Amino acid sequence: MKVCTMLPSATEICFALGLGDAVCGVTHECDFPAEAHTKRVIVSSRVPHGITSAGIDQFVMDCTSRGESIYRVDAEGMREIDPDLIITQDLCHVCAASPDDFAAALSQLPRVPKILSLNPHTVADVWDDVRKIGEATGTSARAAEMIAQLEERVAAVRRAVEQAERSARRPRVICLEWLDPFYVGGHWVPEMIATAGGRDPLGRAGEPSVSIPWGKIRDAQPEVILVTPCGYGLDKASEEFSGMRLPDGWDDLPAVRDGRVFASDSNSYFSRPGPRLADGVAIIAKAIHPELDIAIPQDSLRRVRKASRVSA
Repeated sequence: MKVCTMLPSATEICFALGLGDAVCGVTHECDFPAEAHTKRVIVSSRVPHGITSAGIDQFVMDCTSRGESIYRVDAEGMREIDPDLIITQDLCHVCAASPDDFAAALSQLPRVPKILSLNPHTVADVWDDVRKIGEATGTSARAAEMIAQLEERVAAVRRAVEQAERSARRPRVICLEWLDPFYVGGHWVPEMIATAGGRDPLGRAGEPSVSIPWGKIRDAQPEVILVTPCGYGLDKASEEFSGMRLPDGWDDLPAVRDGRVFASDSNSYFSRPGPRLADGVAIIAKAIHPELDIAIPQDSLRRVRKASRVSA
């Protein structure tokens, strides 16, 4: 079987199911596991390299207003691969290539491949996508085993925080999925926060992330803030946050006063609907309850401190 994946989470799932040899085409963002770098890149981004969050937001809006995609699909590469299966998504046309992006490339293939389009909105949907990929690739047994392991990982975190909650209330927690403008995480992120022992006052479980004016963040008075810009790793998230102009009143937020503002690796643990969302739940729980014995990946949570600067 020859598989082309149009999104990093699908690449990660395929490798976890033992399908590394079958994966023949990936996106420019497919970076986990490391072996993904050895695969042919058939999807790349048109977003200029090195621009700020505000610049990326403006570029995406401009492309959307013109009806243009922010992705390029290598039609010749797909024709040479001649895939049996293409895994794509219809969840977010900003986060990954969609079926519309490779429609022209499909017309050039010597035969019509099977198309599997994923559209998860909750953690359970993500685990179900593992099952769907298993069914499409003949690895259903391995998929079932992996789902059971992921569910137990999340359940273990839930049990740990439930013990802690017997003597403490749930704090208000927000994940900043974008910094300029501010967005709070949606879809599975509010659910992850709830499982980890927090309460998300702004995110909408199962719904897309939304742009939030500063006033709503200020009024929500978050007690823990996770800086997890979509598409950013830990270092880039920390750097972006350190260089931004924060609004007047930022220092008055409980999370800032108490030193509970953290950066994490959104690519690995939050924005991509893949197996490592289970680690993301553990990371949030550790930020909320540092005293608990909850294992998290090394260098996956970093406290960020800075004095605020009044925005223009």
